[in-house]
Amino acid sequence: MATTDRQTATLALAHALSAAERGLPVFPLSATKLPALRSPHRDEDRPVRCRGACGLPGHGVHDASTDPATVRALFAAAPRATGYGIACGRAPHRLIGIDLDIDTSHGHDSVAALRQLALRHLFTLPPTVTVLTPSGGRHLWLTGPQGIDVPNSAGRLAPGIDVRGAGGYLVGPGSVTTHGLYRLAPGTAHLPPAPCPRALLRLLTPRPHPRRPADRTPSGQAPSVRAPSVRQGQGLVRFVRAAHEGQRNTRLFWAACRAYEHGFGDALADALTDAAVRTGLTEQEARAAIASAARLTTPRRHL
Repeated sequence: MATTDRQTATLALAHALSAAERGLPVFPLSATKLPALRSPHRDEDRPVRCRGACGLPGHGVHDASTDPATVRALFAAAPRATGYGIACGRAPHRLIGIDLDIDTSHGHDSVAALRQLALRHLFTLPPTVTVLTPSGGRHLWLTGPQGIDVPNSAGRLAPGIDVRGAGGYLVGPGSVTTHGLYRLAPGTAHLPPAPCPRALLRLLTPRPHPRRPADRTPSGQAPSVRAPSVRQGQGLVRFVRAAHEGQRNTRLFWAACRAYEHGFGDALADALTDAAVRTGLTEQEARAAIASAARLTTPRRHL
């Protein structure tokens, strides 16, 4: 490993340990912002949805810990890590990340969109930890109440606004990626993550649809429920199919995460696999990436 790489890895560990000391569960990331440790189940024939119960590292956000010895061991196993992820939704902070992307190509102004939401729903965003991203966006850190899991979402609140909640993670400040450095916004380093305003929390946790009595067939049996249509994710399939060498795995992982976040990941898995194979990945590589996305986007159940 080059000297610069060693320095980057050392700094990443130092930043991760500092975050862990503040009660933020962390794990190592690669320069692509993906987990730096490969899944121990990658060579298994069928995708395995293990969240660390096997006791081995390599389960992404489910490896996250605040224990210094565990964090050091994770980074020792990932010597090329250049950053760290912070698990959202976990005690004690139950972090909620509001990711405001900058997308000038589509004219999205996520900051203005969030202000409009605040005006419409009568809430004020409190001063809080803010992380500036290399692309010009920002991550706002908020905390959630006990007993409420905020789901991950992409663009559901407004175009360009992603939410990181239970089962998701944020790139920690001090991390170095292929696009640059994540850093704390001036004047926010001393702030604790602020409680999420109640009105915003209601927007982040949509109410479940009321359950209606199922129609009965002549035999008295409830009709079977059809799985979500694969047509819902054809845009994600096209996104994967358009990948060039060097971005195939990243595009597939991103698309699979979005599919699982919106509830039709399993229904779209075969189509995503086929699209990835057409770009040059092997079926085994594609299935492993999709299984990893499923693990990372499925919230833990409270015991």
